[in-house]
Amino acid sequence: MSLPTYFLVLIGALFVLELVYFRIADRFNIIDKPNERSSHTRITLRGGGIIFYLGMALWFVLSGFAHPWFFAALSVLAIVSFIDDVHSLPPSIRLIAQISGLLLLCAEWGLFIYPEGWVIVPVALFACAGITNIYNFMDGINGITGGYSLVVLLALLAVDKWALPFADEKMMLAAIASALVFCFFNFRTKARCFAGDVGSVSMAVIVIFLLGQLILASGDLSWLVFLVVYGVDGTLTILHRLQLGERISQPHRKHAFQLLANELHWPHVCVSLLYMSLQAIVCTCCFFFPVWQVLLCASLVLGVAYIVFMKKYFHLHLQRQLVIRAGAQDVLTIAHEQATSEQ
Repeated sequence: MSLPTYFLVLIGALFVLELVYFRIADRFNIIDKPNERSSHTRITLRGGGIIFYLGMALWFVLSGFAHPWFFAALSVLAIVSFIDDVHSLPPSIRLIAQISGLLLLCAEWGLFIYPEGWVIVPVALFACAGITNIYNFMDGINGITGGYSLVVLLALLAVDKWALPFADEKMMLAAIASALVFCFFNFRTKARCFAGDVGSVSMAVIVIFLLGQLILASGDLSWLVFLVVYGVDGTLTILHRLQLGERISQPHRKHAFQLLANELHWPHVCVSLLYMSLQAIVCTCCFFFPVWQVLLCASLVLGVAYIVFMKKYFHLHLQRQLVIRAGAQDVLTIAHEQATSEQ
């Protein structure tokens, strides 16, 4: 089967599978209800990002079960994340699943056979866990997970074809096909579905595995530049929240993309396009300049831009929080007065 035919077959199969999942999610009420921390206002089907896992499952079977430890890692994290989307799991279960899955990923990379494995594996675990959680945190508006991932996957495919072969091209095509199908239903003003933890975590594992393959093939950690936009926003937001004395594990709306969507009222699609465009520009630069220079410059520019943006607009978020709290207090006061009058 030629690559174009393979890609089109995957697109068709995944489109059908996504529609089947919608029927299942609707039947079992797997939905996302908006709350005060949400960036959306409509009840929407959750877990549509399961298509990323299904895309890898199709590739795994068609490839003759290549990279079994990677697929095992993806399966562990995807299944636990999907269960968590349906019924919230204790943090301890999620942590055990994450460590187990990432250890399987390290096994796929062969890190345990290195003499320095006792150092490399913990560092890899920490880095992969950080990327996975940032990827999960950054999922909050229509189009951002699917669109941003599509840019990264296309950049990785371009490196594989024209610079340094490092991975199975059909695997990357399967990931791209699943991202395109998901974007069809999510990258719109009124999304048909959200990715859910199963989507953001599954895509994070796929991207991490491919980046790991590229880093091992090239011996250059600078290829992490392919995640620099997410990385700067996610890392600086975590530092900001620590400065504010908040628990970083709690949901929030303090990312730059959330301020753009909620406080500045940018359409979700426009915010997602901004993040995609920034990452696409950075990825393109990697084909013309040394990767480490692109990583350094992009981190500096994006970091300064983030700080300037927050200094100018973060007060809008604080004002919104005060209004929400005042409204909640008014509701409690009214309820108390009603209960008192009834007595």
